[in-house]
Amino acid sequence: MDLTFGIEEEFFVVCGETGAIEPKTHDRFLARARELSGGGVTRELLQSQVEIATPTCRDFAEARQHLARLRSALAQAGGEFGLSVIAAGTHPTAQWSEQLMTPKRRYDSVAAELQILTLRSLVCGMHVHVGLPDNERRIDIMRRVVPFLPILLALSCSSPFWCGFNTGFASYRMTSSDESPRSGLPPLFADWGQYHGYTEVLRSAGIIRDPSYIWWVVRPSHAHPTLELRIPDTCTSMEDGLTIAALYRCLVRALAMDRSVNAQMGSPEHALANENKWRVQRFGLRAEIVDPFQDRIVVDVPSIARHLVDWLRPHAVALDCNTEIERVEVILDRGTSADRQLSIYEEAISGGTEPLDALAKVEAWLQEETLAGCRLGQAPQAL
Repeated sequence: MDLTFGIEEEFFVVCGETGAIEPKTHDRFLARARELSGGGVTRELLQSQVEIATPTCRDFAEARQHLARLRSALAQAGGEFGLSVIAAGTHPTAQWSEQLMTPKRRYDSVAAELQILTLRSLVCGMHVHVGLPDNERRIDIMRRVVPFLPILLALSCSSPFWCGFNTGFASYRMTSSDESPRSGLPPLFADWGQYHGYTEVLRSAGIIRDPSYIWWVVRPSHAHPTLELRIPDTCTSMEDGLTIAALYRCLVRALAMDRSVNAQMGSPEHALANENKWRVQRFGLRAEIVDPFQDRIVVDVPSIARHLVDWLRPHAVALDCNTEIERVEVILDRGTSADRQLSIYEEAISGGTEPLDALAKVEAWLQEETLAGCRLGQAPQAL
């Protein structure tokens, strides 16, 4: 089973010196980043955001090389214009009301529907595409993967701050995203016909132009023959992102090879997965959730994450990504980006630092960690 894949990451563009968000697009920076990345950098809905996308990959050594090259392109282009980027689900101090939309027909139609939510979409996520050309298989695996998605969110949490406030959430990005229509966990479609019928009703009614206007946390891609994971926050650490991508790819393989897993997925299981998702976005790695492996048993997230790794290990060996999934232990021991941001903030506050200055320390760490491990001393090679 081939299961080619690709990874997309969204970033905030910030002032290189202060870490403050840059609400307005810097065209020369974007042009230079595109040049250095071989076209792998694109604009996003808001002018303060950019996205990178790897080409189709067959192994994680290749994916790591592309992500390092793309992040390095952003770093080098930013350095030439006094800018930098931050990889996190939310920017600690950015004000949504000060953001500007990117001029584009698609974004105009999104804004016409979402209104104030358009500017409140000041969040960054990571998307992982896994190739599944068969439509029926995409819908089948989309339905059966739902109970495992909160675990992937828990490992990626990177958005504890919003507009200068400590939100009390590990992933406030997910809480914000849930405000939009056609978001959250996908409905339980029995087959491709049901899914296609649903999207055609929305399209013919003028509610959506095409299925790309559906923003579930996992969805069949409209542009590619893939099943697209959308639940993770953008991971500050590039290696954390690769770990989550590897877990997802292994999950797709496991479910494709054993159709008995979650075969009876129904409304009760969907409701429990939704509860687990909320608990994870609130508490992150400290959450206790309903175990997707054992009916109605409550477990802590680290235990269930280790169980997931144990189950997926044979698939990781087959896909040559055992090193990546075993790195879950590093995330559990060290904490997520959200944990580390909060630790920096709380340590500064306990030392008498004012809240905004404490958040500045968080932003400085985010910049440094976002670009750690990239080939910063070298000119990125275009594709």
